[in-house]
This record gives sequence, structure tokens and C-alpha cells, in this order.
Amino acid sequence: MSILASLAKAYERLPNAPAFGYSSEKIGFVISLNEDGTVAQVIDWREGEGKKARPRLVEVPASYKRPGITPRAFFLWDNSAYVLGVSADDSKDCSARHAAFKDFHVLALADSVDPGLVAVRSFLEKWTPDQFQLPQWSEELKDQNIIFALESERQTRFIHQSAEARSLWARISASETSDLQICLVTGEKAPVARLHQAIKGVWGGQVAGGSIVSFNLDAFTSYGHEKGDNAPVSEAAAFAYITALNRFLERDSGHRIQIADASTVFWADAQDMETANLAEAVFGFLFEADAAACEEMKAEEKASTRRIGVTLEKIRQGLPLGDVEPELRKGVRFYVLGLAPNAARLSVRFYFEDDFGQLTENYQRFIADMHIEPPPRGGTPPLWRYLQETAVLGKRENITPNLAGEWMRAILAGSRFPLTLMSSVLTRIRADGEVNALRAGILKALLIRNFKMEAPVALDADNTNRGYVLGRLFALYEEIQRAALGGKVNATIKDKFYGSASATPRKVFAVLESGSANHLAKVRKTNPGREVNLQRALRGVMDLMRPNDDPARDPFPVSLTAQEQAWFGLGYHHQRSDFFKKITETASEG
Repeated sequence: MSILASLAKAYERLPNAPAFGYSSEKIGFVISLNEDGTVAQVIDWREGEGKKARPRLVEVPASYKRPGITPRAFFLWDNSAYVLGVSADDSKDCSARHAAFKDFHVLALADSVDPGLVAVRSFLEKWTPDQFQLPQWSEELKDQNIIFALESERQTRFIHQSAEARSLWARISASETSDLQICLVTGEKAPVARLHQAIKGVWGGQVAGGSIVSFNLDAFTSYGHEKGDNAPVSEAAAFAYITALNRFLERDSGHRIQIADASTVFWADAQDMETANLAEAVFGFLFEADAAACEEMKAEEKASTRRIGVTLEKIRQGLPLGDVEPELRKGVRFYVLGLAPNAARLSVRFYFEDDFGQLTENYQRFIADMHIEPPPRGGTPPLWRYLQETAVLGKRENITPNLAGEWMRAILAGSRFPLTLMSSVLTRIRADGEVNALRAGILKALLIRNFKMEAPVALDADNTNRGYVLGRLFALYEEIQRAALGGKVNATIKDKFYGSASATPRKVFAVLESGSANHLAKVRKTNPGREVNLQRALRGVMDLMRPNDDPARDPFPVSLTAQEQAWFGLGYHHQRSDFFKKITETASEG
């Protein structure tokens, strides 16, 4: 099923979905009018106080994209620049926008006898922007969306909710419909949407919203068609898919997670709402919750939350979904859509559609591929923690463009990881010398999935891959340095030589070998037993590098490929972790 078709179908099961021709918009203020059009009061409709005040969602006549330079007003609501001709942004042409709002409504409401609509018309005929003064008009109102109410009816409804207003809006909407065409989404003949409503809530996107389907330049048109006629989607289908998508993109909707620059929405299609809701809840926490969050959910008093926590833990342990939640194994179709801003448009980073059971299996494969010993602190981390390890300074805005979307798509589909993931991790390791469990897990997963290799979870003393052995050797040299200097080392050889040792070993390891001999001599004087153990470990690694069939061969290659550098990092991490494990065990025994 296509993206638009699956979203249009999701609209049908939205709770409290706005009716056709309406949309849920963020409203900040209400202007309450007397029947003669004078202002009774101006009401701050936002929730919270001070800087935490947030507009409320109200169902209003549908908004639409406003391309071009000619202002177009919304019906019975809009922002302050249109409704009142005032804005905190001096660059806005408030006079033209207010004139568009006034002219549109004075004409549309000319024959109305409804008290609320007459009050709006009278207000606009009398209003001038210079009347915007304290104390009645607050500076906080500027650039907020505004609706109207009749003072006598303010407690029960807004003016746009009256029967006359709804009837008038239906007539206005019908007058703008195009000829009947076959809808690409439904396959039925219906009026085509010339302009699709704005999609809002995409992280980093324009405040006014963006579009997935739009044609605003001649270069985008085909065979002389204009605007929406180039990709005919019926008004009903366009309204349905945009309404569903905007609902999913809302904050705390339970249908979105942020994967770097990709605003990711997801939804399920099941036989009953309870099963669909469970699948959506489980998916959201799979990629956002860590082990600590799972434990908190399991301890929650609410039964549904406890159930999700237990389900998450069992899925991450690799148990079959059929044993954990049988009703989710079959009959639940799942959809995941990643969007990123691209000027006034939205780029589709990825789109996934499959059974929830298959998605879970792909996720479990991802967890298995990333598994490393010892595991990261806190257990299984959310995906964003892995992504931070690829970015300069660990900042989200520094993540390689498109990387998050490509990686997420690979996880969902069980396909190969993007090679930019490997280059990003190797670059960060060379830059800061940090080879932690998260980065080692990524390198291991890349070797398994992209290069079809059997990468070990923990130290493999018999592994002869030269990158892996060189990484182990480098960790040995570092441990010898620590032993010689009593563990009090501000900067080890890792901080100075890791990057060059992992890329061009022959230039570095001869120097490290010489320095290691001096350090071993110091260890022999202070701790002979420790020196014997280090020498034994060193001979074991060197034997893997100098096979019996050619003992004279130089064991240090001129350079290592990116794949071998990944093995180097994995070998280094395993050997360092083994040293730490032995030190911890010795301390515990003592």
C-alpha cells in the first residue's frame, strides 16, 4: 500500500478525527464579540503560564498551503497578521494580509443573518490595526492563531462551530472544487485537490508547514497540467492522509519518535483498536526506551504499562513474538514513515510496511548483531544513543546527513547497514580515541551484516584476522605501558597513536614494540609475576601474527582497509575489556 493510501486508511480509526473540510490547529487566543461587533473581551486560550504557555488544538475550517506572494485568508480564524493586521515580525506585510482577511470575510458574510457571523463582519468593518493597544490587547497575542466567539454563546461554542458557519464553509469549499478525475489513492472519480493542506510538526521544518505533494514551478508540471492535476488526489483522500499525518506528528501523540533529523511516525492496522494500540506502544519504546525505562514500566501500577515493559524485555531477550504477544504475531500490518525538512517540501527518508511479527524479527536481529560483551552501561540503549556516537561532540545536529534514515530503514527491513555508518564511527574513533561498547557493537554489526563475517561477541583468542590481532596487540602495548607507570597515566599510547596504528600499522608498531620492551623492563623490577603474564600474552598474540609457514614475514601491513580497521577496533575493545575483567575479578578475590 502506498504512503498516502495507508495514511488515508489510518484516518478512519483516528479518535476524535476532524470532519472532512476541518483540521486541528493550534489556537492561542479567542476574540469574544458582542452582537454589534464590538469586543467584549480578549481571552488567552493557551494552556500553562509564562514561557510554558502552549496553544490548544481546536477543530477549525481546514487550513491550506499559501504559496506565492498573494495573501489568502483562512475562514473564521487565522494568525494575528491576517485577523488584526499586527505582528511582532516587522518584515511581514501585515496590511496586505489583513486586507485579504477582511475582504474575504466581508464578501463571504455579506448575506448572512446569523448573529455570530454578522458580529465578525461588523468587527472587521470597524477594526483598524492602530486600535491594538494595551490593556485590552496583549503583546503575547501577536503571531498567535485567533478564533472568534459570540459573548452570549462563548461558554458553549465558537462562531465557526455554528450550523450557519458550517453550511457557509461547505458552500465555499464546494465552489473551489475542480473537475472530476480518477483519484490515485482511492481509484474513484472525485474532485481533485488543487492544493494540499500543510503538514506540520516535522522537526526543523517551516512553521507554516511543508508538503509531500506539491507543484509550484513550471518545471514540476507535466503535459500542461497545473498544481494538483499533475498527481490527482481527491479532496477527500488528501484531507484524510494529511489529517492523519498531522495527528501523528503532534507532540505526545504516541505515534512519533525523533531519529536524528528524521521525524518518524508509525501506525498499525489491526482487527481491533486494542491490538493496534499495543503494537504502536511496543514499537515506540523499542527504539526510544533503555533498560532502565523498561524496569520502570514493569514496576508501574498501571497494568497496560507493566505489560509493555514486560513485552519489551522479552523481545530484547530474543523470545519469539508468538510466545510473548501471540495476537501481535499475525494480522497486524505496521507502517513506519520518516520525514525530514527540505525547504517548503518534506523529504521521505524511509517508508516501511510489513507485518509486525516480521518487524520484530528484524529488530531482534539488530539487537543480536549489536550485542557485545561486556554490554553498554544501562543495558540495551535507544537508537539515538548509538547515533550520538557517530557525531562530532555527540551532538544530534552533527550526525551525518541521511545516516539516521538509512540506518533506520536497514533495521526495519533487515537489510545491509549504510557504509557511511562505518566511516562515521571510524572517523570518530580516530579523532577522540574512544572505543566504547556502543562503537564496538556498531563495528561488529557492520562486519556481520555487510561483510557476512562471524565477528565474536567477546574476546576470541584464536581469531587470526590481522585487523583483529593488531587491535589486540595495540591494547596489550597500552596495558604494558599502564603497568610500567603504575596505572597513573594522563595520556596513553591510544591517545597519540590509535588513529595511525589502525590505518598504517607498519609506521607505528615498530616504535610501539621498542617502547613496550622498555616498559616491560620496568614492570620486571616492580612486579615480576605481572611481567611474566604480559610476556605470555604478548607471545600468544605475536604467534598469531607470525604463522609457522613464514615466520620471517613482516607481521605489520603497510595499511588496513576500512573493514580491517573495524576489526582493529573490535579486537582492541575485546582485549581491553578482558584486562579490565581480570583486574575486577582480582580485586574482588582480594
